[in-house]
Amino acid sequence: QVQLVESGGGLVQAGGSLRLSCAASGRTFSTSTMAWFRQAPGKEREFVAAMSWNGGRISYVDSVKGRFSISRNNPKNTVYLQMNSLRPEDTAVYYCAGDPRGTTKTNTYNYWGQGTQVTVSS
Repeated sequence: QVQLVESGGGLVQAGGSLRLSCAASGRTFSTSTMAWFRQAPGKEREFVAAMSWNGGRISYVDSVKGRFSISRNNPKNTVYLQMNSLRPEDTAVYYCAGDPRGTTKTNTYNYWGQGTQVTVSS
């Protein structure tokens, strides 16, 4: 069983930065692709970023390229999402997800955190 706990969300002005963290328990973290998704009110959950178990493969949705950066620390069982130049349209609940076979699709992840709210004011 894997448990994921996000932290680091909050309220920030447009142009500001936030760093999300996701702490994982369980032995499969170091062999899992870890990802961040987000869901805005009234919208479907969408892919934001993913990193393979060894960091060799990284993916981002086009709308965050150049602004967001995903990283992981396997000995600490933690994955991060550094978010810079935030925009009001980045406002959403951000979810951490993990799975050895994870991709950019939500249905490829078996493990999810509870989510953390990010609100960007204009």
